[in-house]
Amino acid sequence: MQNEIEKIEAGQGRTVVVGMSGGVDSSVTALLLKQRGWKVVGLFMKNWEDDDDSEFCSTRQDLIDVASVCDVIGVDLEVVNFSAEYKDRVFAEFLREYQAGRTPNPDVLCNAEIKFKAFLDHAMGLGAERIATGHYAQVREFQGKMQLLKAEDGTKDQSYFLHRLNQAQLQNTMFPVGHLYKRDLRRIAEDAKLPNFAKKDSTGICFIGERPFREFLQRYLPTQPGEIRNLDTDKVMGQHQGLMYHTIGQRDGLGIGGVKGAPELPWYVAQKDMDKNVLYVVQGHDHPALLKPSLKAQDLAWVAGDAPHTQWVYNAKTRYRQPDAPCEVERVDDKECEVVFAQPQWAVTPGQSVVIYESTVCLGGGIIV
Repeated sequence: MQNEIEKIEAGQGRTVVVGMSGGVDSSVTALLLKQRGWKVVGLFMKNWEDDDDSEFCSTRQDLIDVASVCDVIGVDLEVVNFSAEYKDRVFAEFLREYQAGRTPNPDVLCNAEIKFKAFLDHAMGLGAERIATGHYAQVREFQGKMQLLKAEDGTKDQSYFLHRLNQAQLQNTMFPVGHLYKRDLRRIAEDAKLPNFAKKDSTGICFIGERPFREFLQRYLPTQPGEIRNLDTDKVMGQHQGLMYHTIGQRDGLGIGGVKGAPELPWYVAQKDMDKNVLYVVQGHDHPALLKPSLKAQDLAWVAGDAPHTQWVYNAKTRYRQPDAPCEVERVDDKECEVVFAQPQWAVTPGQSVVIYESTVCLGGGIIV
């Protein structure tokens, strides 16, 4: 336990504002910083108000959990409402992307616009020296610049979601649990008698909770029925209710299984034709239409401000939890880059992020087009 604490910078009475969600990760973050001599202020962010009294949003219970943890640790708690900022900066873009037929990653945008912008600005306004969160990632200074590193626990690493953070944000941010494994973190929480030491991790849309996704999206984007066609034969296979409800590589929820005369292989979404409102599907997980040797990305963000070198071998992820894929980054300019893979990648999806790594260092990335 002592070695785990010593890896965290000593506070010496300085103030750190910890973003606390009610989960065990941010709770242990606050605990460890308090033990390292920081003056800790817990901050609970309310970022969603639509139907917040439903069964899918746990804001009330999360706040109760945060208050209980702060009481045990002995730190102050502040509650702030960023709902307007979230709706303007994150949710509006989320809907625009879906309406355009792409599949955005709201957690990436939420981190860049809310957790490390609105939250950071608020914390600095309170006189804080730093902010801290329970993300599984690490930060270090190297040759005068801040680097974003993968977490020690590769199964929990969240650097993919943080790849748009810049130097100013990283200079003021701490990730105290980035060197811990989840099992050890829960042990620390249990030993400290934190009431949420066994609380289940949340997996829903950033700040919106876990809910039936299609029903949620239908509130904001009207259905637009169209044909589902076989990409290989152009045969009509069925009908979809809207291209925005489907993503590349999707298998479930198509309603076209058991086609007479077709081999017994699962169907996958392969393409979307936005002009004709047609959803194209193929059979078999390894169908060539689902495998891409390269991709283009725009809206680029590089952590250190410098784009990757061309003709160097890096690793990339085109979705969270994907194994690192060896690649080269080619044709980089201010607006676009091309990523060429050593092996074709499965279900590369427009709207998702491609994130580039050099060993354990996250260099940044962009939005797949």
